[in-house]
Amino acid sequence: MLAELHIENFAIIDALEISFHPGLNVLSGETGAGKSIIVGALGLLLGDRASAEMIRTSREEALVEAVFQVTGNEELVKRMAGMGLAPAAELVIRRSVSRSGRNRIHVNGHPLGLSMLASLGECLVDICSQHEHQVLLNPERHLDLLDAFAGLSEERQAFEGLYDEFQSVLARLRDLEALRRQRLEREEWLRFSIREIRDGDLQPGEEAALRNERQVLENVRKLQEWADRAHESLHGREGAVLDSLRSVLADVREIRRVDGAFGLSGDDLEGLYYGLEEAARTLRAYRDRLSVDPGRLEAIEERLEVLRRLKRKYGIDETAVLERAEELERELEGISRVEEDAEHFSREADRLRGALEERADTLSAVRRRAAGGLEKSLEEEIRSLRMDPARFEICFRTPGNPEGRSIGRRGWDDVEFLLSTNVGEEAKPLHRIASGGELSRIILAMKKVLLGAGGSIGTIVFDEVDSGIGGATAEVVGERIRDVASRHQVLCITHLPQIACFAQRHYRVSKALADDRTTSRVEVLSDDERLEEVARMLGGVRITGKTRAHAREMLDRAGGRN
Repeated sequence: MLAELHIENFAIIDALEISFHPGLNVLSGETGAGKSIIVGALGLLLGDRASAEMIRTSREEALVEAVFQVTGNEELVKRMAGMGLAPAAELVIRRSVSRSGRNRIHVNGHPLGLSMLASLGECLVDICSQHEHQVLLNPERHLDLLDAFAGLSEERQAFEGLYDEFQSVLARLRDLEALRRQRLEREEWLRFSIREIRDGDLQPGEEAALRNERQVLENVRKLQEWADRAHESLHGREGAVLDSLRSVLADVREIRRVDGAFGLSGDDLEGLYYGLEEAARTLRAYRDRLSVDPGRLEAIEERLEVLRRLKRKYGIDETAVLERAEELERELEGISRVEEDAEHFSREADRLRGALEERADTLSAVRRRAAGGLEKSLEEEIRSLRMDPARFEICFRTPGNPEGRSIGRRGWDDVEFLLSTNVGEEAKPLHRIASGGELSRIILAMKKVLLGAGGSIGTIVFDEVDSGIGGATAEVVGERIRDVASRHQVLCITHLPQIACFAQRHYRVSKALADDRTTSRVEVLSDDERLEEVARMLGGVRITGKTRAHAREMLDRAGGRN
């Protein structure tokens, strides 16, 4: 159950600390005092989406924190274990929202994601608000309610997982069928592209080598001239470098013969001489090899054009083009397996379809058995809420076309809740006949029946679901809410004194001015203050002695005074 709720800088709430107790906790107060804001803050702790608009004006961050007592909540313990959280008797959830968009969530001190928080919240609190009117009026949600009554949550989850797997296989089959249709054209293009690349016989670094060769051929006259002049300077004319060096070498040897201590060796000069002699031979060979070859230059240009064309189509350089060829070959190999893959996925689709149909039959059988029990239980509850002639029916519709049934993510079935509120009238869809007051009672009946069918929810919140009712009907609704509170902690926001008088703990929510700003506050009422509050709810602004007497009678009859 919810033990403590702490709120800071949320909407018009500056700072609020509320301790809740087992049983029926009623919150009352004037419209706009902040009752539903408290429910909104609690919703944040259960995984609702947050926005900067929730933060109190001129504040940078809103904070909501709650302490839940969770002993015996086995489903919660299982989900916590799946998130790596240790089991505990208390669960402390803290969530802060900042204007910068930062959203921090901690559970027992451990950071947690929003989806995980929502999963835990499903095991902690069930908030029943006026929004459930729309849920109840929407036939798409009726099957979910029936499945909840039948206890089919795990079976539904397993079925939906299998259905998603089936849809994934069907999607793969559709892709393969499309590939089949495009295969011939694609195969032809792939084979052409691979052949074009392979016929190109590319070699890594080839383009750079060709560009260099082209540059040599375009400058052959200059290269010949430079090589010839260098060779002549070394060896090819009188007084060349090698001739002079030979003379130097002879002189050094004579010096060494006379003066053995001379530091310059003839061997050093010989090495230099032979190195230059080799350079001269290289220059001569290079010069002799150079020739003007217009045919070769033309061939280089043609080859470079081939390389440029292949690079434009397949990659930035020779290596990338060759890698692209390998990719195309792999794709071609994959296309050649399309028949084999299609046959495999077709068999898998048949297997999954059979498994789905078998599970759908099982789900449908359980639903149809449970439908009778839900009809009977709801009829009893609705009639006890002063809708004596009401008749509740669950209509099964099997989706599909005349040729056969069509399986969906929830199985074969589609259901709709029907209601007859008058003797002799046929049952019709809820959205066509139910008034606001009737919907409020049906919602309460539905909650009571579903909660009785099982589940580990510790706290139920009724947020002004008493719209459209009053008088004796409101008193009966209050009794039913009290019955729910005998098995669950209940937080009930109401404007009706016939409901508030059943409270085991009564809170008044009001607005006040503090430092020229409006803020909400919550106070636990004593018996005398409860009398005044119920009298206010009965009589409005002017509270007379008769109003107080009526309030006292209501409280005494409901057992709401100590």
